[in-house]
Amino acid sequence: MRLFLLPLLAFAATACAATPVDVATPAPARPTVQVSPATTAEQAGLVDVATLAPDIRVEMRYAGSDNFTGAVVPGYEARKCLLLEPAAEALAKVQADLRSQDLSLTIFDCYRPVRAVHAFVDWAHHLSDQRTKAEHYPNVDKSTLLGPYIAETSGHSRGATVDLGIIRCKQRYDEALCDPLDMGADFDLFDPRANTDSPAITEAQRANRQLLLDAMKQRGFVNYPMEWWHFTFKPEPTPTTAYDVPVK
Repeated sequence: MRLFLLPLLAFAATACAATPVDVATPAPARPTVQVSPATTAEQAGLVDVATLAPDIRVEMRYAGSDNFTGAVVPGYEARKCLLLEPAAEALAKVQADLRSQDLSLTIFDCYRPVRAVHAFVDWAHHLSDQRTKAEHYPNVDKSTLLGPYIAETSGHSRGATVDLGIIRCKQRYDEALCDPLDMGADFDLFDPRANTDSPAITEAQRANRQLLLDAMKQRGFVNYPMEWWHFTFKPEPTPTTAYDVPVK
């Protein structure tokens, strides 16, 4: 017993005498996000990106049935891309940068109401609904989507995150003559192939993703590595505030 007690006491004394520099500092807690009481886009400070970049293509997939839920998502009453003003202005600059190359952004989603996020979570819990499996999660079991692919809280609700791709136009400003660049995976494909740096895509597809990455990075947007289409403007204007006003 004594042979082990003396080293233990010595260790305890050394630990007590350690300076604060030697003591590990806990990582700071992530700030809590609160839902704003705003009831309109104007009150929330959300602006329509189309007012800043009229030629941007706005699809807003969740305002229709062409999305992984197979239905219009609650909170989307119009096909409008709403963002907080700093993010909207930065996105308009990206569009201007691409315009000179006969390219254009195509928007899949922008600000997302909190109620829409709740609808996504509810859909993920309904495992019997497999209508969109072949298109959106062919190689992944629906029971595994919540967490890795569908978040219970979303940065989109803070008004500075956008999902988008690029289209190339044969004639500038004529949307009918524009085709999407091949990114190797469609928007909202729940699959490792959608990871920005996926090894499963071709060199041409990788080059298209890099084109989007470079264009967005130049104007302050940071990519989410699991989704080639997902970008957040940094620094976020309201990092601790989410919004639940409808898109209309």
